[in-house]
Amino acid sequence: MIYGAMKFSIGGPLKLAFRPWVEGLENIPAEGPAILASNHLSFSDSFFLPAVLDRKVTFIAKAEYFTTPGVKGRMTAAFFKGVGQLPVDRSGGRGAGEAAVKSGMDVIERGELFGIYPEGTRSPDGRLYRGKPGGLARVALATGAPVIPVAMIDTEKIQPPGKVMPKLMRPGIRIGRPLDFARYSGMEHDRFVLRAVTDEVMYEIMKLSGQEYVDIYATAAKRQIADEAKARKQAQKEAEQAGKDAQREVEQARKQAERKQAEREQADKERADS
Repeated sequence: MIYGAMKFSIGGPLKLAFRPWVEGLENIPAEGPAILASNHLSFSDSFFLPAVLDRKVTFIAKAEYFTTPGVKGRMTAAFFKGVGQLPVDRSGGRGAGEAAVKSGMDVIERGELFGIYPEGTRSPDGRLYRGKPGGLARVALATGAPVIPVAMIDTEKIQPPGKVMPKLMRPGIRIGRPLDFARYSGMEHDRFVLRAVTDEVMYEIMKLSGQEYVDIYATAAKRQIADEAKARKQAQKEAEQAGKDAQREVEQARKQAERKQAEREQADKERADS
């Protein structure tokens, strides 16, 4: 009931304002469990996908979405709680991963749709990054639920990082055919199988989205980008300091030359007077 009310009050205006286009809705089963595995470009992904589906989809959401202060934070928390999203503290290491898997299995066992972002975090630059094998593959193999690849298109352009007001434009959603991993049944603890399943899903997402694929984790890419930005900032700071030092040396040399010139002129004057 709350889900329906929240979808009507937020999802309806969202669809009206942005008019997202959708391909492959027929691949979402009318009933029964399934796992929706999507790329992750923007904070708004968790709004647009549920808005275009007739069925409820439950995503794992990072705990910060439920604890962020301010008006936007309270609205976000209210939305996620209202639509039944599950908070997971990603700072908890292996324990957090186990909690995510357990939450996903509970959703599937209820015969519902479980949504997950295999990359584990938003793409830092619009490219598709390596999927993490823990949550998606383990839930799929343990439950036997089909995995439906989903591609979000252009959602990162609606509200880029640092922008307060969203840009009115049409994002897209492509939904692929369900993937069956029954051949790996009972092998959810085999890390090679988990890797193979995850890579197969990521390949399908790549085909749907048209994104460039990068074979590293998005979290590692974010660290690399942050380190590079820090290095650039440090280099700029050092260059600015070097410029100031050079300018100071030039000024000191000019003043020294002026003093020597004044001394020569004074000496010439004294010789002329004598």
